[in-house]
Amino acid sequence: MAYEIRVNGRTHAVDLPGDVPLLWVLRDALGLTGTKYGCGIASCGACTVHVDGEAVRSCQLPLAEAAGREIVTIEGIGSPETLSLLQEAWLAHQVAQCGYCQSGQIMQAAALLAANPDPSDDEIDEAMAGNLCRCGTYPRIRAAIRTAAQMMREKG
Repeated sequence: MAYEIRVNGRTHAVDLPGDVPLLWVLRDALGLTGTKYGCGIASCGACTVHVDGEAVRSCQLPLAEAAGREIVTIEGIGSPETLSLLQEAWLAHQVAQCGYCQSGQIMQAAALLAANPDPSDDEIDEAMAGNLCRCGTYPRIRAAIRTAAQMMREKG
């Protein structure tokens, strides 16, 4: 059965079974490889995308449930030529080490800042708790989120 999904502002017809996880639709069918496979059980956050503005683990969302909803991946919030303010802050704080979890971290942080433009450290820690970083860059992640929040407030 074909499903229509809207990803990063573009509609795609996807002819796959409805139980295929959105993660594999994004990576294999659409070639959007910025979203990473981490654990497959929604415990690590590497596969985080936005669905209707909410941070969602794409490894556990079936295609049938994603159809008709607005999906945004890391490719949709910025590009190498035009970084989002959050991505600029990520670079300024040199957050990434191995980089594997970073797209999921950034997507979770973007959802946090959309809901709360001035989060406290405790609110950042709570929102980011489900996104694991094996390299342990949590202090830099928090600093980058605080910097991005400030940049967003200054920009208006």
